[in-house]
Amino acid sequence: MNIVKGIIFDYGGTIDTNGVHWGEVIWEQYPKAGVTIEKALFRDAYVYAERALAKNPIIEPADTFNTLLHKKIALQFEYLRKQEGGHIFTAEQANEIAELCYGVVLDTIDKSREVIEQLATRYPLVLVTNFYGNMPVVLKEFSLDKLFPTIVESSVVGLRKPDPALFALGVEALKLPPESIVVVGDSYRKDIHPARTLGCKAVWLKKRCWAEEEIIPGAEPDAVISSIEELTSLITEM
Repeated sequence: MNIVKGIIFDYGGTIDTNGVHWGEVIWEQYPKAGVTIEKALFRDAYVYAERALAKNPIIEPADTFNTLLHKKIALQFEYLRKQEGGHIFTAEQANEIAELCYGVVLDTIDKSREVIEQLATRYPLVLVTNFYGNMPVVLKEFSLDKLFPTIVESSVVGLRKPDPALFALGVEALKLPPESIVVVGDSYRKDIHPARTLGCKAVWLKKRCWAEEEIIPGAEPDAVISSIEELTSLITEM
């Protein structure tokens, strides 16, 4: 018998890229814009930009996802210019990478929306995400806003994954016992483990990770999938 009564979704890397880590999405666009660097250097630039966005109010509440991507890549280029000395990294290249990344999202989001719309007819949904304070604008940008009446956003509530307290707010919003809730996310450390810590079920959308993540005994995912499209039938069987 199906005991699932509600679903908590992660956003970045789950809904927008269907399980591909954003670092990998961006890395694939660099050579298309004529930027050829070592992947280790790119990873450093990626981490630099992510930390800057998390610590500073660079993203404004009214920023769209497209605007966010342009700011993110600009920060990566800021790091690269400092590290590479004479190598020229142009604003035009940064803008091209951002637009290519946005195209990836546009190609993916319709598939995700269709699945989420189907699930929303049967289960209450909550979004729990590490984000920058503009999640309502982003959801509206991709016609997802009506599917998530409750958003638990890290920069708004002052908590960040992998802190289980962020997911606890999602559980509280659903007003359901944890064992009747499924958490869907692309990161074991940031989504699956904290969900299992709370007693929720967890589905790991694992396609292309940033790095291999070690599964902690006793906190295994209930299922591992490689496409968000697998959710519709999977959850009815849980």
